[in-house]
Amino acid sequence: AYGSQEEFVTEGELPTVTTSDVTDITHESAVSGGDVTDDGGVKVTDKGVVWSTSQGPTTENNDGKTNDGDGTGSFTSDLESLSRNTTYYVRAYATNSEGTAYGDEKEFTTKSEVPTVTTADVTDITTNSAKSGGDVTYDGGTEVTDKGVVWDTSENPTTDDNEGKTDDGDGTGTFTSDIENLSPNTTYYVRAYATNSEGTAYGNQEEFVTEGELPTVTTADVTDITHESAVSGGDVTDDGGLEVTARGVVWGLFDSPTLEKNEGMTDEGSGAGEFSSSIEGLVEETTYYVRAYATNSEGTSYGDAKSFETEREPVYDIEGNEYTTVEIGAQEWMVENLRTTRLNDGTEITEIEDGGQWAGYENSVYSWYDNYGEKFKDVYGALYNFYTVATGKLCPEGWRVPTEDDWDELINYLGGDEVAGGKLKSTTGYWTKPNEGATNESGFTALPGGSRIAEAFDEYSDGEFILLAEWAFFWSYHYIQEEEGGLNYVLRYDEAKIIKGQGAKIGTGQSVRCIKGEQGDLPGDPPKYIMP
Repeated sequence: AYGSQEEFVTEGELPTVTTSDVTDITHESAVSGGDVTDDGGVKVTDKGVVWSTSQGPTTENNDGKTNDGDGTGSFTSDLESLSRNTTYYVRAYATNSEGTAYGDEKEFTTKSEVPTVTTADVTDITTNSAKSGGDVTYDGGTEVTDKGVVWDTSENPTTDDNEGKTDDGDGTGTFTSDIENLSPNTTYYVRAYATNSEGTAYGNQEEFVTEGELPTVTTADVTDITHESAVSGGDVTDDGGLEVTARGVVWGLFDSPTLEKNEGMTDEGSGAGEFSSSIEGLVEETTYYVRAYATNSEGTSYGDAKSFETEREPVYDIEGNEYTTVEIGAQEWMVENLRTTRLNDGTEITEIEDGGQWAGYENSVYSWYDNYGEKFKDVYGALYNFYTVATGKLCPEGWRVPTEDDWDELINYLGGDEVAGGKLKSTTGYWTKPNEGATNESGFTALPGGSRIAEAFDEYSDGEFILLAEWAFFWSYHYIQEEEGGLNYVLRYDEAKIIKGQGAKIGTGQSVRCIKGEQGDLPGDPPKYIMP
């Protein structure tokens, strides 16, 4: 027999749960979870994880909690809104009607992050420097160990790839950076940076352009100087980072001519490199100063000044032969022997090569020493007989064959006939040694052109050429009736004096130096024969 039936329920127990390892840790999140392996005989109504910066977090006391459903089995939990560089403790939990059970506790630390930094505006820009800097507003949760700016001509410079970098200390806050060693007129990109244990962060990129600078230019030496022109130029060695839009030379009578104040200037185009300039319209025997210039958008720079003196204006005979001149005292003399083959009215002078014909010719004639023509023409000039001198038309217009008075004034100015010869003689190798007393301090530059002699010289044959490189013979415009010849002046290689002498009107060929002035009447009685 059975009594009445009674129903009862045994008590349940807490669930069994384990905590998963913590993964995917960042500066503000992580992943964990758990596994409810036993529900304790009672349905699990809630499961998840709890975490805290303190050990033993619970569902009632925590910094964060997930709800990942019910029932048994494994689950994954996202831990979010964490603080950077912070140690947390996490446990899985499972709840049934009996209560809440916790898994083993896992410890983890969130990561720090790179700092937050902004780039300051670029100021104080010059041709090769500027200023910038930045502001580290957040250290990323760990100490900022290095900060500064980086720059480059390419965008987005880094601490590993740049043309320049500053180190402006550590920690947060503002800082100022000097950007140096830049190139003129160049675009740069700059960014502030800040570094902590997590890495390096960069601020916004700022772009700037350095200023240009004046070009660098040198002045070429002055060459090809004449009485009215010269040649110079320059070299633009650096354009200052900007296009050179104009270059050339300026010149003036003072030592610093400019584009605004000068006697003349040239325009030789644009760009860098060498250039040549013709300096024209100058005044004879005047000291000038010339400077190269180069202009870009920053302005104009100048090379060093070169000084030069223009020559005396040359004299040209009727054939176009050119002669330089020199002032000696109050006189102006040619520095070269006359070499025309025509009188200044265009009349041709007869050239005689044959010695016998030369010795007896009673009209105006000339010859070249040894009949070598061009070989001796430019150095020694022509040898003329006195009939040619006596025409009064041998020198160019405005010049004359010097008279006795002209020669005497020259000799006296140079200290007398004992020393004047040395002061008139060239010091070059044209003279036979010892070229006694030669200094050429007068600038006359007398050369030993020799002579062609007449029959009066018994020791020589008629029309013979003599004494080249040893003696210089110069006619004077003076007729000596008694000797039927002309007055001359002689310089010798073996003494410093100048000798006043005479040459026969027939057959004597000698050099002529012209002096500035109009030719007057021939002193003394005129020769019997003048060119018809």
